[in-house]
Amino acid sequence: MAFVGSSSVIRPSGLVDVQQSSFMCKTSDVVRRNVAVFSSIRMDTGEKPSGLKYLSEKGRERATAKNANPIEKLKNEKCGSAIWADVFEMSKAIREGKTSWEDLDLDDREKRLKWVGLFHRSKATPGKFMMRLRVPNGEMTCAQLECLANIISKYGDAGVLDITTRQNIQLRGIQLEDVEEILKNLRANDLCSVQSGMDNLRNLVGNPLAGIDPMELIDTRPLCRGIQDMTTNFGNGNPELCNLPRKFNIALNSTSDNFAHTHINDLGMDAVIHPTLGVGFNVIVGGMFSGQRVVMSIPMDTFVPAADVVAFCKAFMEVYRDNGPRATRTKTRLMYYIDEVGIETFRDQVAKQMGIESLERAVPVKASTGHGHRDIVGVHPQKQEGFSWVGACIPVGRMTAAEVMESSRIAKEYGDGTVRVTVAQDMLFPNIKNENVEAMLKEPFFEKFKVAPGKLIGSLVSCTGAQFCPFGLVETKQRSVRVMTALEERLELPKSVRIHWTGCPNSCGQAQVGEIGLMGSPARLEGKAVEGVRVMLGGEIGSAPSLASDFEKAVPAEDSLLIPYLENLLIEKFGAVKKA
Repeated sequence: MAFVGSSSVIRPSGLVDVQQSSFMCKTSDVVRRNVAVFSSIRMDTGEKPSGLKYLSEKGRERATAKNANPIEKLKNEKCGSAIWADVFEMSKAIREGKTSWEDLDLDDREKRLKWVGLFHRSKATPGKFMMRLRVPNGEMTCAQLECLANIISKYGDAGVLDITTRQNIQLRGIQLEDVEEILKNLRANDLCSVQSGMDNLRNLVGNPLAGIDPMELIDTRPLCRGIQDMTTNFGNGNPELCNLPRKFNIALNSTSDNFAHTHINDLGMDAVIHPTLGVGFNVIVGGMFSGQRVVMSIPMDTFVPAADVVAFCKAFMEVYRDNGPRATRTKTRLMYYIDEVGIETFRDQVAKQMGIESLERAVPVKASTGHGHRDIVGVHPQKQEGFSWVGACIPVGRMTAAEVMESSRIAKEYGDGTVRVTVAQDMLFPNIKNENVEAMLKEPFFEKFKVAPGKLIGSLVSCTGAQFCPFGLVETKQRSVRVMTALEERLELPKSVRIHWTGCPNSCGQAQVGEIGLMGSPARLEGKAVEGVRVMLGGEIGSAPSLASDFEKAVPAEDSLLIPYLENLLIEKFGAVKKA
């Protein structure tokens, strides 16, 4: 049953031919080498399946052990995949007045709906859901943008679109009675939300400049799409890979900029050139942020040819699915399993799962090589002569329906009808003819979403915060824009400073990546408990990444205190000077 809709889909393709060197893997090569991976997927046709169905014997033992965490027990009773059919019945019943969202099974409403990308925020927005999509490599067509704008337009101020730090899209204000029609419209436009939450692979992150980047080794778009199609059975839902021990992140990087932030993903793949096998990826593993543990990825000492990436990712997730920990929920991420068995054993397990004797060893790479981390907001020449991309700063990644619709119009009128979103929550318009750039920048859209933003607003990243998220200890999006605007009015800065805001230790805003990281934390003011932020300094991205470390435990978040604090910090640590 699952998602029904048009079988004809629109794939982002662009109108400009991408010229690739002899070292680069062409899309057709990737598809041919990985076609066997897709053909091995089986659809679950049973009703109310148990999450145990596709686990190995060891996986079943861990999922049914006495010390298995409550989420494992919930999945054992009824797999999250059951919601792929149930959600249509729920939506219809609510629409027809036969039930209400309050009367739905609590586990279905608060947990299993996440297998179709629906997150209920009962405290912040009761009866309204956030819908998390899947946008591999952050690329969307105009038709897809218009589809999303139409979805949120009916919800007024509550209906907004957020660009996330996983190069993805989340929609706010969704009501369950509309979900049946929403899912059909997504499917008709080659979008989906399946397996985007809970114990599944999250959105595939790649180079936002893929296919147009003068410095890329490989176009990451077909690989990201291939991994998603394998994992989700082309958006229909894949019960074989929807019961991992915990959430799982994959990112592919094709330049030394590391726009994808592979160093903080469970599985990071950095493009390199093998002396005999050509372009492929060195693999790093285990990166994660949580309230209990923050760690960068570590080398797996593995090279994967580009044409084998999808098969490798499938085997990798299957090993984690079948062997990973399922006891204490906070200790079930991939790195805990690697701690348990060691890298060499894990390498051997993945090779065995792929049906090969061993994996290739990593290609040696000199430390800290490359050209640094480029700022891709603004106007920049593509590798295609006569064309540029235009990067617009979307402050904290939030857009209204009208703004999303306007971005579609601009992409159609001036570009190839596609846009890209980034982990820095910005939007890129590729394939703009150079002679059209001047006229494009005169559009009112760019008065708010600037191509030459301030040195703080232009690098600002923020999570959802307490406005919509139950875990948020502070409101982040509106506050961060307000505070950064005030600081830009007071200070001259010699360069951009990346400031990341996150509402809680889960760090969806990736505070540890920022040059300054601000994390929601309790603070005290005049003996009273108040909203505050924990301050971190020193995050680096690019070819030699590092994580920020603690600088101040708790600073009150009130504007009158936080703005002067950050002003002094920017002067002392980042060379800012007060404006005359």
